[in-house]
Amino acid sequence: MLNYKAPLRDMRFVMNEVFDYPAHYRALGSGEDASPEVVDAILEAAATYCEEVLAPLYVSGGEEGCHFQAGEVTTPKGFKAAYAQFVEGGWQGLSFPTAYGGQGLPVSLNLLKSEMMGTANWAFSMYPGLSIGCINTILQYGTEAMRQQYLPKLVAGEWGGTMCLTEPQCGSDLAQVKTQAKPLGDGSYAITGTKIFISSGEHDLTDNIVHIVLARLPEAPAGTRGISLFIVPKFLVGEGSALGTRNAVHCGSIEHKMGISASATAVLNFDGAIGTLIGEPNKGLEAMFTFMNTARIGTAIQGVAHAELAYQGALAYACERRSMRALSGKKEPEQVADAIVWHPDVRRMLLTQKAIAEGGRAMIYGAAQLADKMFAAAWAGDQAGYKRHDGELGFFTPILKGFLTEMGLEAANLGMQVYGGHGYIREHGMEQIARDARIATLYEGTTGIQALDLLGRKVLLQTRGQCVRDFTAQMWVLARPGLLAGGLRGRMARALARRAVQWNTLTLRLMLKAKADPEQVGASSVDYLMYCGYVMMAYHWALMAQRAEQALHSGQGPESAAFYQAKLQTAQFYFERLLPRADAHHRMALAPASTLLQMPVAAMAG
Repeated sequence: MLNYKAPLRDMRFVMNEVFDYPAHYRALGSGEDASPEVVDAILEAAATYCEEVLAPLYVSGGEEGCHFQAGEVTTPKGFKAAYAQFVEGGWQGLSFPTAYGGQGLPVSLNLLKSEMMGTANWAFSMYPGLSIGCINTILQYGTEAMRQQYLPKLVAGEWGGTMCLTEPQCGSDLAQVKTQAKPLGDGSYAITGTKIFISSGEHDLTDNIVHIVLARLPEAPAGTRGISLFIVPKFLVGEGSALGTRNAVHCGSIEHKMGISASATAVLNFDGAIGTLIGEPNKGLEAMFTFMNTARIGTAIQGVAHAELAYQGALAYACERRSMRALSGKKEPEQVADAIVWHPDVRRMLLTQKAIAEGGRAMIYGAAQLADKMFAAAWAGDQAGYKRHDGELGFFTPILKGFLTEMGLEAANLGMQVYGGHGYIREHGMEQIARDARIATLYEGTTGIQALDLLGRKVLLQTRGQCVRDFTAQMWVLARPGLLAGGLRGRMARALARRAVQWNTLTLRLMLKAKADPEQVGASSVDYLMYCGYVMMAYHWALMAQRAEQALHSGQGPESAAFYQAKLQTAQFYFERLLPRADAHHRMALAPASTLLQMPVAAMAG
């Protein structure tokens, strides 16, 4: 059975030693209360809740799943009590304004809490997780009356929230949205249509569920230019957030899924449900991206979460399971065989998991500081600051979501492989991690969609490569002092410098290829995203290695010498064993689109 332990030592190392979160919080308008003592208390309390309440429900919740009957959804045994503890602890309001009942702490603290919750029990974490984007959307685009009506209950966790985008005829192509919004003459609208794949769309954990819904007004322009955004509650809301009558939105079914079965994925039917326009007419997609970017960062955390949980389970098993002898001689002569942790191939799998989990954590924690600045600017009414930080974060988002979920899935599969045949057996929990991790590469936009967003929109159209030049400039700053050094430091510095040049050159070459052949963007985008991910993770491993080396030399780090030495060794493993994968993606990204498109469709069937 899995036994989750929150990786607080590593979390604190990345926060305090690599990214200096204490100084970051002091510089934030919303960070004045986030003292090191407060942050540490939050981390400890969250760890206790996740280890003792959520983790024990992971396997049982996955086996039981959700129950659907006559439009009602019942969550697995123990979920309702665990959610009540979540509400009682004030966890939902951690990073939301005090004006609506929140604690006013930086957004990044919520991400740290979300990482622990997601690792302990991803399916459970989705219920409050979907509410966060709903709250952010109402905060940024709602009127003050809307905020007063909905936010206190949402921030308290007493109500849940969703986003309703996808319909049976469209997935990521939201231009095909057909749901209609008919004006009723009193400022409200009748929303009619069907939405599918709605996470947390129906459940028994909260008194109300607030749906954020994409729909079309009468005579709206075709395509994405004619989409508006609406608030549609499960129960109508009166003065003082009092619940009124049941709205005309009902759950038609829940999906039977490969994984995360304890998370209800609903089909929702809107049959003239009463909704309120949020934001400007026909500009709903712009407002929805507030929701989507929040969700995509949350999904990126899933990659780290599954890598961490799979690594913890695989490491414990590898230290206990005995098979054969180490090739270099007996390591445990008093035992009938050596533990499999002594075998090089098992070490390869374990270190890959470790490098993914810890490298991904650093990537997310670095991006979380941008999220802090972005939301602080938004809540302060600083639109220029908001757009600047949103642009910076926008470059990170598709890489974090696409790359880290792919790597998290790899780490989950490696966890099963370490267990051998036992990994395929349900009682050990490893196959559940692999099943649960699979969806992460699909929802909030598949890896292909993220890759098109990165290369087509963010790199080529919006910035013409400037976002890459800005990030590689940071790589140069980190690499330059060590270019002439010997040992690991010099090798990492020179590798970073070479990748900085290569990344810019690759981007320029793809820009020129795309001018000659528009199909090149789609043909190259996934390999380009994976290349970016490997290089970006290398930068973060170099950051961690630099800090670990400094701590070892000074002898003044808060952790043990063994901890810092393990950081250096994992960084070396990453640079020598995982970063070379970027070369294959580099070569494939430059391959002509014709190799994908030259075959006639009829010939593909053989």
